[in-house]
Amino acid sequence: MKIIVAGAGAVGGHLAKMLSVEHHDITVIDNDEDRLKRVSTEADVITFQGLPTSIAVLTEAGVRDADLFIAVSPAQEQDVNIVSSILAKKLGAKKVTARINNEEYQKNENKLLFTDLGIDSLFYPEKIAADEILKLLKQSSMSDFMDYSHGKLQLIVYKLEEGARMLDMTVGEIRAESGTLFRTVAIARHGGTIIPVSSTRFKIGDQVYIIARKEGMEAALAYSGRDKVSVGNLMILGGGRIGEMVARKMEKSIEQVKIIDKDPQRCESLSMELDKTLVINGDGRNSDLLIDEGIRHCDAFVAVTNSSETNILSCVVAKRMGVPRVIAEVENFEYVGLAESMGVDSVINKKLITAGRIFRFTLSSKVRSIKMLNGTSAEVMEYIVNPTSLITTAKLRNLNFPEDAIIGGVIRGNEAFMVDGDTEIRAYDQVIIFAKPSASNKVNELFI
Repeated sequence: MKIIVAGAGAVGGHLAKMLSVEHHDITVIDNDEDRLKRVSTEADVITFQGLPTSIAVLTEAGVRDADLFIAVSPAQEQDVNIVSSILAKKLGAKKVTARINNEEYQKNENKLLFTDLGIDSLFYPEKIAADEILKLLKQSSMSDFMDYSHGKLQLIVYKLEEGARMLDMTVGEIRAESGTLFRTVAIARHGGTIIPVSSTRFKIGDQVYIIARKEGMEAALAYSGRDKVSVGNLMILGGGRIGEMVARKMEKSIEQVKIIDKDPQRCESLSMELDKTLVINGDGRNSDLLIDEGIRHCDAFVAVTNSSETNILSCVVAKRMGVPRVIAEVENFEYVGLAESMGVDSVINKKLITAGRIFRFTLSSKVRSIKMLNGTSAEVMEYIVNPTSLITTAKLRNLNFPEDAIIGGVIRGNEAFMVDGDTEIRAYDQVIIFAKPSASNKVNELFI
């Protein structure tokens, strides 16, 4: 595909790097020369200096032949993204998507306005991150969670610690005990990703990725050895957009929410915007402040400041003070593994989850969703099977399915089930696949 990325900031730079690995033809537009230099050293892309709202710049960059135009200038340049997307579509780009920073634009009654303007989709990274955190607080015994078809199949992720029942067991041994209730689809270990086979043995420190049927959730969690935490008392460090959105949602359903921010003006604004949340002006890096504000009595602690280092360290402090559930926003990729090794239960990365939303545009039209996961190089893809897809032509064992991919489960009508070599995929099945980047294109070919 020919893809144009307008904006070479943190999100745009990561997208360009990720998409170039998939052998797409990538052009990056930005008015900042330093940003372009940084992107060009990290990814195999063509860079073009200029304003993405310039018709001349867009034309010269080849927008007329673009299969996908992604407007991803920094959040404060929302208007630039919207205008450049409208221009790109009018000039010939087949699909366009734009980054925004206004939740109002994503309301159902407003989406049609942007569709009429030619923008195929809008994405709000901070809102996406807040939604991820809210899911994790709801499913509080897991490192990550995602459900399909109203929970018929669910992706759960947890880290194996001392006492976990599945330690030293093999995948085959667990399958013999649990039957077809759930399936281990991947293991993240020492920075690498393992697509498991029957003889793969679980080790302490493994991050385990499981697809479970609804009735198999409890059984899958029982092997983790982790207790479910009911969140009634939440502390949030960081009063930015993510912190505010999490607090606004959680204050409606739990006993107490506290939010800490060091900016007095921001605290004043938050106190007016939030109804039941207690807003505290202070530096969350000060452990004495956290103690005074009752961190020892919290069920969960969420750190979403602009500093990855602050978020990691404050979560470590919270964990040592007995908080059962800690979640950190970590935007530095090199820190993600460090955070997990230091005991942070869940790590949120805006660039990664946003990339998953956009990456879907580069795959088959039958891809319903895709999620890039922390701790692993792989992604989870949800396909709706086309009647003419190659995947429907034979049993799975005879299809030469890629080794770096695995089918986690299938939803057929109201039934969800695990697969084996004798399974035959049918038209309109909903198929959940876990794949490394090396296998994404091969998997996609089976479903087009």
